[in-house]
Amino acid sequence: MTNNGSSRPWLFLLTGFPGLEHVHPWIAVPISLMYFVAICGNAAILTIIRAECSLHKPMFLFLAMLAGTDLCLVATTVPTVLRLFWFNVRALSFGACATQMFFIHSLSCVESGILLAMAFDRFVAISNPLRYPLVFTGSRIAKTGLLMLLRGALFALPTPLLLRLLRYCGANALSHSFCLHQDVMKLACSDRRVNVIYGLFAVLATFGIDSLLVLLSYVVIVKTVLTIASGEERLRALDTCVSHLCAVLLFYIPLIGLTIVHRFGEQASPLVHILMGFTYVLIPPMLNPIVYSIKITQIRQRIAKRLQSRMG
Repeated sequence: MTNNGSSRPWLFLLTGFPGLEHVHPWIAVPISLMYFVAICGNAAILTIIRAECSLHKPMFLFLAMLAGTDLCLVATTVPTVLRLFWFNVRALSFGACATQMFFIHSLSCVESGILLAMAFDRFVAISNPLRYPLVFTGSRIAKTGLLMLLRGALFALPTPLLLRLLRYCGANALSHSFCLHQDVMKLACSDRRVNVIYGLFAVLATFGIDSLLVLLSYVVIVKTVLTIASGEERLRALDTCVSHLCAVLLFYIPLIGLTIVHRFGEQASPLVHILMGFTYVLIPPMLNPIVYSIKITQIRQRIAKRLQSRMG
């Protein structure tokens, strides 16, 4: 199926694993399990932080924002993937594709901003602990979350609007099981320089700046920790950053990999594109709750307590 020279395509066709269509239902099983773990893990984090007044602290409030963002990301992406793998429903209208694309890119931008806020939280807690309660007040945390939400929406909104201005006259099969701006843009047969320039600008202005500021925060944190005389206190200070560092790596490594594949991996196997896409949308939401549950004693204890009460 192709789009016959229309300014807006009728449908996009999502792609699973080419040549493995006969085993798509079996492939859907681990994807469904990962989706289930991501939903349950992030919902558990949100429920515990909301219910426990002792966890209404800046670090945990930012963690709740991260869990909420991950929950929304998988909820707006994975159902389309499972529909393809379970029922072989490949077609997606332009409007549905544009809506999904907006949520994926805006929520990714929000998550990047929250990780930056969490890095600043660790920076103040370690470098200037006496000012920590003054810097991270409840109103400032709420304003930070709202600001990140608005930033994500504002940077993501132009992408589907710019795609509407392009002309589509070739094949309409995407290289992923969901819609991404870079993927849809490649299907256009008209001049797409504006889309390329804006996409690069948005990436640098959000993920680029955020990652640099996170790196700078940890440079200062390491310098501060090295001034601590006691080796035990140094390890204790660094241990409070381990879970956040894992979340940063889980987010930025797939993001960078997917960006490189789309911009420079035109000759790469379709399997590489597909696997990088799944890693980008599934791995961080699935593993973040596990990492924080393992590393943060308060979360682990609350989860164990709730499980014991229900089993008892």
